[in-house]
Amino acid sequence: MVFEGSSVAISHTGKVRSNNQDSGYSGANLFVVADGMGGHAGGDVASSIAIGRMKDLDQHYDSTDDAQATLQAAATTAAGDLVRASKERPELAGLGTTLSAIIMVDDHAVIGHIGDSRIYLYRDDALTQITTDHTFVQRLVDSGRITLEEARYHPRRSVLMRVLSDMDIAPDLDLFVMPTRPGDRWLLCSDGLSGVVDDVHIAKAMSHGLAPGRTADILLKQALDGGAPDNVTVVLVDVGGAHPLSSGTPTVVGAASNPTSLPVPAARASLSGWLHPVLQAANEPSHFEPDSDYFEEIIEEDKRRRNRRRIAWLAALVVVLLALVGAGILAYNWTQTRYFVGADDDSVVIYRGVQQDLGPIKLSTEVKDTFILLADLPNYQRASVERTINARSYADAIAITERLRVSALPPVPVPIPSPVPETPTPTEAPTP
Repeated sequence: MVFEGSSVAISHTGKVRSNNQDSGYSGANLFVVADGMGGHAGGDVASSIAIGRMKDLDQHYDSTDDAQATLQAAATTAAGDLVRASKERPELAGLGTTLSAIIMVDDHAVIGHIGDSRIYLYRDDALTQITTDHTFVQRLVDSGRITLEEARYHPRRSVLMRVLSDMDIAPDLDLFVMPTRPGDRWLLCSDGLSGVVDDVHIAKAMSHGLAPGRTADILLKQALDGGAPDNVTVVLVDVGGAHPLSSGTPTVVGAASNPTSLPVPAARASLSGWLHPVLQAANEPSHFEPDSDYFEEIIEEDKRRRNRRRIAWLAALVVVLLALVGAGILAYNWTQTRYFVGADDDSVVIYRGVQQDLGPIKLSTEVKDTFILLADLPNYQRASVERTINARSYADAIAITERLRVSALPPVPVPIPSPVPETPTPTEAPTP
């Protein structure tokens, strides 16, 4: 039966490259993305040839097995077309393309994939990458040698291990079948999107539930805002859903939408490599399929890079440790220029350093015991000493203790005058 849902296909050259080597197709039952490689001339031709072969598969299939067989056969035929194109036009030698396709058969999706374009499924508010990149860095990730985050910025992330090209007439596609259900959102895209916009932001754009055309525009804007160093192609497919159902009218975008009879453009010679570095870089291939000896060289290069990274981390760690040790020494030396007056058991003591300790490391030492007893001090002065009294210098600390010593002296006894003896009052003699 005809697929019931809505879909859209868009493609953009990006902000750096001078031509679009991507191609995309959205039809009644078939949805495809192809990312060409082979330089300024070959990439667009390769993706156009692949889409030209694939679009004939947009029809009804009785079973998923028939769809898989047809998909593999079409990929093999497209590879033969690439071989013939490179023989007839030597300037196209080395051309190739990625290929990610979905054929909807009833309530199943038949998926064919080769290269590093991707197919995602957004279901139940979760985004899942369905296909596996056929790249060198993906092998490094699978073997645990680098992380997914490191793979995004690896200098060899564009090295393809498997691709539809003029070097292999029997391409090895990943072919599998997945069930679909209403509400599913399928996203097919070139690495111009997935290489710039991470999965979190892709999922956020898909979660709004907007129509496929509006969602695709949001994804494209995110790629452009991220610099879009490569062509960006997006094919978005909704299974059922609340949006109007598509009529199934085929839509071809990217390089494949141009007439195939046009001559292949020659690469433009730059006036000066340093005058136009961006345009020159734009004509370089975004992917390439290496020779067999290249992998041994790149593995050795990756080992050297990993060793350099370890040495750099070790050197940075040593520098940080030395900086911490130096800062600690300076801080400790500063503490030894400070003084304070405190208590030691039952007497007043002058200390050098600061009151705080650093774990088991004491930052103060006793300098002088004044032998002023705490018990001889008034209560308020005794409490101040027990809390410690900061001094500006050793002389200031001595002055503080002398003031405390004066307060600690016992009171001078006041003499009590002795009583004066009473003088007897003379009596008058009797008058004779």
